[in-house]
Amino acid sequence: MTKHRIYTTSFASVYPHYVAKAERKGRTKAEVDEFIRWLTGYRQTALNAQLEKPIDFETFFAEAPGMNPAPALIKGVVCGVRVEKIEEPTMREIRYLDKLIDELAKGKAMEKILRKA
Repeated sequence: MTKHRIYTTSFASVYPHYVAKAERKGRTKAEVDEFIRWLTGYRQTALNAQLEKPIDFETFFAEAPGMNPAPALIKGVVCGVRVEKIEEPTMREIRYLDKLIDELAKGKAMEKILRKA
């Protein structure tokens, strides 16, 4: 079975699009970084280092220091798919990140985006 192309897409190549989407809606790069760190467990220096490497999404999530358990509370649709119904763990993590970006861009408060388990 062939992997979805997002697995092999460079995380660093998509990251500026996340930031741009947030900034178009009056949000900041710092907020994007905050919830990426919340989701993955990366510290800011480690996140910056990952952005300097040519790593793909699969590697970015595989190397994450500690995925937050609270994203299981994330519900909704991203790219026409319910995130809570995605079975494959890496794809689910990628879609959680997409959903968080969407919520940030829609003006949702950081306290609500950063769900508590």
